[in-house]
Amino acid sequence: MQTIRTPEAFAAAFGAPREAVERLVLYEKLLRQWQKAMNLVAPATLDAVWHRHFADSAQLVPLAPPQTRSWIDLGSGAGFPGLVAAIMLAPAHRRPPPPRATPFSPQAPIARREDRGEGQERAPTPMGHDSSGNHFLGPKSEPLAGPHPGPLPPSGDREHVARPEIRFTLIESDTRKCAFLREVARQTGVAVDILSRRAESARTSVNKDLPRIVSARALAPLDRLLDLAEPLSPPGTTLLFPKGREVAQELQMAESRWRFQVALVPSVTDTHGRIAVITNLERKAKD
Repeated sequence: MQTIRTPEAFAAAFGAPREAVERLVLYEKLLRQWQKAMNLVAPATLDAVWHRHFADSAQLVPLAPPQTRSWIDLGSGAGFPGLVAAIMLAPAHRRPPPPRATPFSPQAPIARREDRGEGQERAPTPMGHDSSGNHFLGPKSEPLAGPHPGPLPPSGDREHVARPEIRFTLIESDTRKCAFLREVARQTGVAVDILSRRAESARTSVNKDLPRIVSARALAPLDRLLDLAEPLSPPGTTLLFPKGREVAQELQMAESRWRFQVALVPSVTDTHGRIAVITNLERKAKD
């Protein structure tokens, strides 16, 4: 597995357009600047930011259904994966401004408005089914691992992909991290909505009647993630959850309370990692 260490290697691995790479270079600069005043990422990962954070987040983008209109990221932290995905999918005509660093301020700015989004459904390969034909992860099912769909089309070919503009909503309870997210979004010129609140209370702040993507990285075990995502997951929602080597156990635990379709896509940044692509989420009735 190739380690992605530089902007050039990232661009080659993901077919990232020049505007996206320029934004990520500025993102890295701001991350290093703000990391001196607050703990945004584990210090040991800062020198591997292009692999551990940018590439690890960007690999979710090719998994997005082509007609997705809304992407909700739970527990965004320093912006992974949600803000990176927003940068990767930002319209090419929206040029990043010239790089300009702003000194860190511990005071959180006024919260931005809380908007809503839209989405489109497409289910991945299912795992198992019950007697009525509904697909779910059964107790005897084995995780399905398919190949990663690969990079984005080259910059010159993106106009042929007919992907609508996506509205991103980043949900993060730490007000200082929200201040960082707003500053990165402002300086890179990427349009995102940032909700400074816990994921449990976000259901009143977004339009729950429209399909979308819901993502989260390193936030909670899968069973807990489904609790958080379910109020935000109308029919047609796709859940994207990067997971580590314990994913099989997490799936087995989640199956006790939930029915869903799931495909496990190998991570391009971690040999033991898998991205759980979940659709058709349904809470089981209590006995």
